[in-house]
Amino acid sequence: MPGEEIDRPNPQPLPSQIDDHVLQLAVKLGNEKLDESTYTGLQEFRRAANYIAAAMIFLKDNVLLERDLQFEDIKPRLLGHWGTCPGLTLVYSHLNLLATQQKQDIIFVVGPGHGAPGILSSLWLEGSLGKFYPEYSRNKEGLHRLITKFSTPGGFPSHINAETPGAIHEGGELGYALSVAFGAVMDKPDLIVACVVGDGESESGPTATAWHAAKYIDPQESGAVLPIVHVNGFKISERTIYGCMDDKEMVTLFTGYGYQCRFVEDLEDIDADMCRSMEWALAEIHKIQRAARSGKPIMKPRWPVLIMRTPKGWGAPKKVHGQFIEGSFRAHQVPLMAAKSDPSELKQLQEWLESYKPDELFTKDGGVVKAILDIIPADESKRLGQQIDTYGSHEVLNIPDWKNYGVKKGGQASCMQTIGELLDQVLIDNPKCMRVFSPDELVSNKLDAVFNHTGRNFQWDEFSNARGGRVIEILSEHTCQGMLQGYTLTGRTGLFPSYESFLGIIHTMMVQYSKFNKMARETTWRKDISSLNYLETSTWTRQEHNGFSHQNPSFIGAVLNLKPSAARVYLPPDANTFLSTLAHCLRSTNYVNLMVGSKQPQPVFLSPEEADNHCRAGASVWKFASTDDGLNPDVVIVGIGAELTFEVIEAAAMLRKLIPSLRVRVVNVTDLLILKHQGGHPHALSHEDFDALFTADCPIHFNYHGYGDEIKGLLFGRPSLSRVSVAAYSEEGSTTTPLDMMLRNGVSRYHVVEAAIRGAAKRNEKVRLDMHETLGGIRHDLAKVQEYIMKNGEDPSGTYDTPSFDGTGSKHRDVGYAD
Repeated sequence: MPGEEIDRPNPQPLPSQIDDHVLQLAVKLGNEKLDESTYTGLQEFRRAANYIAAAMIFLKDNVLLERDLQFEDIKPRLLGHWGTCPGLTLVYSHLNLLATQQKQDIIFVVGPGHGAPGILSSLWLEGSLGKFYPEYSRNKEGLHRLITKFSTPGGFPSHINAETPGAIHEGGELGYALSVAFGAVMDKPDLIVACVVGDGESESGPTATAWHAAKYIDPQESGAVLPIVHVNGFKISERTIYGCMDDKEMVTLFTGYGYQCRFVEDLEDIDADMCRSMEWALAEIHKIQRAARSGKPIMKPRWPVLIMRTPKGWGAPKKVHGQFIEGSFRAHQVPLMAAKSDPSELKQLQEWLESYKPDELFTKDGGVVKAILDIIPADESKRLGQQIDTYGSHEVLNIPDWKNYGVKKGGQASCMQTIGELLDQVLIDNPKCMRVFSPDELVSNKLDAVFNHTGRNFQWDEFSNARGGRVIEILSEHTCQGMLQGYTLTGRTGLFPSYESFLGIIHTMMVQYSKFNKMARETTWRKDISSLNYLETSTWTRQEHNGFSHQNPSFIGAVLNLKPSAARVYLPPDANTFLSTLAHCLRSTNYVNLMVGSKQPQPVFLSPEEADNHCRAGASVWKFASTDDGLNPDVVIVGIGAELTFEVIEAAAMLRKLIPSLRVRVVNVTDLLILKHQGGHPHALSHEDFDALFTADCPIHFNYHGYGDEIKGLLFGRPSLSRVSVAAYSEEGSTTTPLDMMLRNGVSRYHVVEAAIRGAAKRNEKVRLDMHETLGGIRHDLAKVQEYIMKNGEDPSGTYDTPSFDGTGSKHRDVGYAD
């Protein structure tokens, strides 16, 4: 019937008539038998790992079945995902064998992160859990703790995370494993990252694009990714697309991506099939690398990919209460949900666990038999859970003195063009541990100085192939983010520049990463890593030519929502402060740094020395724009963001001419999180310091680049907030002029002037006496400017001249009164 659920075990793709030329693109070789000791070791490793993984989901006692199971042996809450575990333990056992026999450095990245039981059980078997957590040593007590504490308070969580040795990928939100794997191998020529990509994960857009990441790997300078597509046919409650594709379709798809396939699917001798497949894949990788490293690179090399077909929940009961379990979506999570209350399900659980014959796998003291130990690398550094690159290989960057790149105070300069010169030298000085990951926007963002001594690393183009560029440009924010994460978590430093409006695409990826990093910082054995560095430009304030869709500063709020120990947001107001900020961020560790700035020429307000002091403080009084150096103000006006600060400076100059009796203090904030309430962030000002900067009782007006609620949230908890007003981006925009963007969002110089007058009038009788008349004139000016823009399609002449404070102001300031 239409829409009827098809319930069948382990659906396999229908046979297809595969064309000869397509068959030639796939590898389906015979599987030579393994020697008996290797075969036994692999079999027993998998049986032991699968036993432990299943027991972790169910048992709170009697972990080695020393008596028949009772209801009280079952956990009160059954949490975990069984379905992917047998496939993961199969891969894990063979990767350890490969590391043992080939002395190969391998990192294992797992897309189906909910398969944590399979990974944790394997880590326990190889002794890696015990290395980092003595309470999980390879003995009876350690095994009991692993099984009984899994997915309970105080135990390992149900998903792979930073507490999992060997892990560089959270695995909670699907789609990113492959791009993380490719980032991890960059600049590590001896490293292989084996990456399991689930067939459910393969339905995500980020994974679909990440297959192209191989085209950005130069085999001369970098390692290789071995992707293993785990096709078990089902997601949480539905069939998968890949699970319904036949061989011809799979081969055609991956051939188009640029890979050569080998199928791993011989369930009768899966170990021989997997072993020979991995040997083939490693040989193909080495062939590509040898050619590149001998100076004769293969143009468009076809990297290996393994397509592994195994049943969903392989080894679980075939049926429960008449419904298929093994080979169906019902094996995805807990196959026997009523094992604590249903005698028949408890009996099936006992039979299932006994099928692994644990008495043949574990010694009396809870250790493991010799056959298992024999396939585990004797050299602990080669074990998957103890690869130093996954937890302790941070390379500190050599950062040149940024002041050598400073620009003269009083002129104009693009922040991005200025820092481009610094970045160029950083890439020169750090040829193996610094990369730029960017959507196709680097030149548009005026950062093209980085190309003075390097290029784009794109291996499928004859003009960039085998030239070792340090810039990865791909029009996928997801892939850039994933590669940045993999590169950072294996010890290097990256920078992600982007149009401001499109960083939100990777919001949840950044949050997942931050959660991983939070947990990493809470372990005792993970070392520092470089900060994740975002450079946000082409901001809404100067995206008036691209229109409303390109006007969106929401990524600031995403970073502000992170834990205070991670979040850092900087809005440098000019080129010199941006140089100082960038140098600081590239040196920093363990943070998520967001730098927001303009690519268009802006006034240079501070000398390099002044910029250095300003950035260290996070904010300061700009005496040159204030009345009497900011002493005894009637009002404090605050600029946060390059263009918003410019409007504040313009407003101060206008006020100086318009109302000489009004006393104004101008403040610029470059480190946004100093505003957080006292104790709310490591950078937060004390109440005493806050009052010294903003006064204890004067009205304060913030002109802010992001959304107004962000400032209100930061200030919450400060005393006397009734004196604060905030103007910020208010979701108004179009294809218009720069000044009109300010006018539409209420953050123009005219709006700042009005806010300052209203604030000052509460303290200054002279200002209050003439306020109504003065504000009428300001509104008249504003209307005349809007009329001019609508009529002429441009801003009035002199709009962006550097303001003066000699009483004359800029040309356009009298546009209204001149009439």
